[in-house]
Amino acid sequence: MNHSPQTFFSGSHTRGPPSYEVLKEEHEVSVLGGSQSPVPARTTVINIQTDTVVPDHIVWSLFNTLFLNTCCLGFVAFAFSVKSRDRKMVGDVIGAQSYASTAKCLNIWAVVLGILSILAVIITAVLVLVLNH
Repeated sequence: MNHSPQTFFSGSHTRGPPSYEVLKEEHEVSVLGGSQSPVPARTTVINIQTDTVVPDHIVWSLFNTLFLNTCCLGFVAFAFSVKSRDRKMVGDVIGAQSYASTAKCLNIWAVVLGILSILAVIITAVLVLVLNH
């Protein structure tokens, strides 16, 4: 007698993982006595992994593109963020993480250089005002 676990699939669900509703319905049929066999029906639990969360930093990149685009780093970071989002959409988690890491690094540099540029302009303006009076 074979006591291996059985998975219940109908013929129309051969492509891709079955939906939760189909598994639930087939489990209810087996529990409520859909089959009259003397051996109790066994089911296999299928754990479907959710997508791994990969931050693409697209909002941060857009902010840097619009406001802190020193040496075009914000724009380049935005391009890498879009590439990261594209890789994530096709299921390439490793590629998405790589592009996201590059976008994050470029965003950090854009913020640092943008703040330094703003401080340089403020200091220069203050020095010009002080020295002209």
